[in-house]
Amino acid sequence: MKRLAWLLAIALALAACSKEKDLEPPAELVDFTVKLKPDHVWSTGTKGGDKVLRLGLSPAVADDRVYVAGHGGDVQALELGSGHDLWVTKTDLDLSGGPASGEGLVVAGSISGEVLALDAATGAERWRVAVGGEVLSAPAIGAGLVIVRTVDGRLRALRVGDGTEAWSYEQPVPKLTLRGNGPPVISGDMVLAGFDNGKVVALALSSGDVLWNATVAPSRGRTEIERLADIDSAVRVIDKDVFVVGFQGRVAMLSLESGQIWWGHDMSSYRGLATGGDNLYVTTADSTVVALRRRDGTEVWRQAQFLHRALTAPAIQGDTVVVADFDGYLHWLDAATGEILGRAKPGGGRISNAPVSAGDLLLVQGDSGEVQAYRARPRAAG
Repeated sequence: MKRLAWLLAIALALAACSKEKDLEPPAELVDFTVKLKPDHVWSTGTKGGDKVLRLGLSPAVADDRVYVAGHGGDVQALELGSGHDLWVTKTDLDLSGGPASGEGLVVAGSISGEVLALDAATGAERWRVAVGGEVLSAPAIGAGLVIVRTVDGRLRALRVGDGTEAWSYEQPVPKLTLRGNGPPVISGDMVLAGFDNGKVVALALSSGDVLWNATVAPSRGRTEIERLADIDSAVRVIDKDVFVVGFQGRVAMLSLESGQIWWGHDMSSYRGLATGGDNLYVTTADSTVVALRRRDGTEVWRQAQFLHRALTAPAIQGDTVVVADFDGYLHWLDAATGEILGRAKPGGGRISNAPVSAGDLLLVQGDSGEVQAYRARPRAAG
């Protein structure tokens, strides 16, 4: 299974290089006027994974707790403010997606296609079930259900109480896809997810019935690589609008009620987007960070000083946008202008998954399994 994951990761690299003609070396980091000073608050370690696996492991925050999972099988609950351990559960699974927290559970998925649910208060195992496909993103939890996305193109709804399946839904998977899956998102009585064929689907949360589906990133080209159109990041829901971006496709705004596309612009991203204020922020396939107006997609600014540094999706932290890169650096940008404000290097190497904003803290989990918390403050004049 690990060899398969390695081969798929190589396919991702080849696909990105072919489409984006990414033959240039990563951009060198440039000097800048430091206006924000990131302070390291705490750190903890989990057992990481092979660098080529592209796992979907990232901290989950609930109230004053942080839940983290490592590829080596450990799941931990930590105090948000201090990083102190509250409990640690050692599993026998190669964890690859999650965790998610909700309805008294902490849930993660594995490379072997098992989903594990732990008691959020104590870490005791509540149930585990086989779902038939590798899990590369965090589940979504709500209305008594755990919604799991697997690499075989399925969404499965598992009952919170015992993990039995309530419903499932499937979209066809193209012959060649990028490694990674966008997590399902619950909004009210709906669950939304993007798929490897460029479609976004909205389902009734209670039954799995299809409410609408929309093709956001249509497949184009003569070769399998040219036709890659994966939506490998989470959709974002703001009020009655859905925002989504796909690889070799478009960034678009859709109606939550009908799936109608209100606007769309050509853009390629397998990292994803974030929303903040009147803007949305996208990390493109070549590691440009672009700010767009939510209402019409008009470009506000573009930060291209990190080309080919394999940036993560952005995170919104107050009035800043934060991304991380392949070399383990965190970069704080001004959300209004894109100006570089601050930088930190936590250590532990490559960071593939977006940082997580938690109040005034920024959490980041490196591919090696190290989890760090930072607080950024304006640098004193002089």
